[in-house]
Formats: sequence, C-alpha cells, structure tokens
Amino acid sequence: MFKEFRTFVLRGNVVDLAVGLVVGAAFGAVVTSLVADVITPIITIPGDIPNFEKLTWTISGSVIRYGSFLNTVIALLTIAAAVFFFVVKPVNAMMERFKTEPEVQQPTKQCPECLSNIPEGAKRCAFCTSSQV
Repeated sequence: MFKEFRTFVLRGNVVDLAVGLVVGAAFGAVVTSLVADVITPIITIPGDIPNFEKLTWTISGSVIRYGSFLNTVIALLTIAAAVFFFVVKPVNAMMERFKTEPEVQQPTKQCPECLSNIPEGAKRCAFCTSSQV
C-alpha cells in the first residue's frame, strides 16, 4: 500500500494537480489564519499594538494607512516563509529520498581553451564558445 501511495505522489498528471489545488486552497486558509491570528500578534507585542491596521498618517486631510501596508507585507513574508519551510523543504527532501530515476552519467571532455568540462559530442564550448573543441 505504501509503495502504491509513493507511486501516486511521485507521478504527475491532471488528477494529482486537481488534488494539489484543493489541498493548496485548504493549506492557504490555514497559513493565512496562522499569520493573522498567531504570528502578527506575536510580532506586535513589543509595541503594545495588537494590529498595525490603525497606524496612519494624516497629511493635508489625506489619510495614509501605512499600518495596513505593514500588515500585508508581514503576511506576505510569513506566508512565504511558512510555505517554504513547511511545504517546499519537506517535499524536496522526500523527492530526493524517493528519487525513481537513476543519475544521468554523460561522458565529458575538457575544453582546451577554458578547461571546462563539456559533453563529449559538443562542437562548441558552452562556457567560452570556443569551436576548437
């Protein structure tokens, strides 16, 4: 059963994408709640402001709501960090562990001009563009 589940997770097709979108939408709601209800209040503890939303400047009768902008920037950064550390890193580690295809071993030769390793069948060096390969 685990092998079958692993095969399902590691292949890519339309059904997998649809499942990913549904799970992603649910995960987005969880992360947004985490940022709004937990992380933002913790960040605002030192200033005794529970929410940056009320921070404003008034210039010539115009109200500039920079607190709302700060909330949005904090939300963006914390959501990006949460997605990176709780989704991207674990999935990359899992994909590396359960890699199904073998490493590609391509024969190479050394470019006489820049001494870079290039594919054996190359007619021009990709690094120095020398044609004397």
